[in-house]
Amino acid sequence: MTQIDPRDSQEPDSGTNNTGQVTPHEKTKPLSSNAPLHKRILVVDDNSDIAFTLRIGLEDSDPTMQVHSFDNPVTALLEFKPDFYDLLLIDVNMPLMDGFQLTQKLLQKDLNVRVCFMTSGEINVDAAREVHPLKSIGCFIKKPISTELLVKRIRAELQ
Repeated sequence: MTQIDPRDSQEPDSGTNNTGQVTPHEKTKPLSSNAPLHKRILVVDDNSDIAFTLRIGLEDSDPTMQVHSFDNPVTALLEFKPDFYDLLLIDVNMPLMDGFQLTQKLLQKDLNVRVCFMTSGEINVDAAREVHPLKSIGCFIKKPISTELLVKRIRAELQ
């Protein structure tokens, strides 16, 4: 199901394209010299509705967040820009490539980016950290989560 956001009508390369891939949504407002720096976040969730909702919810809740979202981990890997993102918000359970596999590949391109994993299932955080001892792992987020709480978690990770 494709969702249309009226804010996307003037931005042809944002939203969901005809392949079902959620494409980057970038605010094009010019920043003044004293405007707060944008925090760039990459969201990858195989559910396009969740990816879309997270992108719009985060950007609407905090104008300093610039969010790119994808519903396909392979596409996210191909489109990934090293040294661009401040935080990766990655779903754990995805087809083709799970969130841990995707993160390992993304960290080969950018070792310094922070990562938060999202899951709707139960996860043993200590066991996950033992199996995936990535220093970049910041947090595990249980879905569903309110936008307000997610914004707080992201801000905490980015400080």
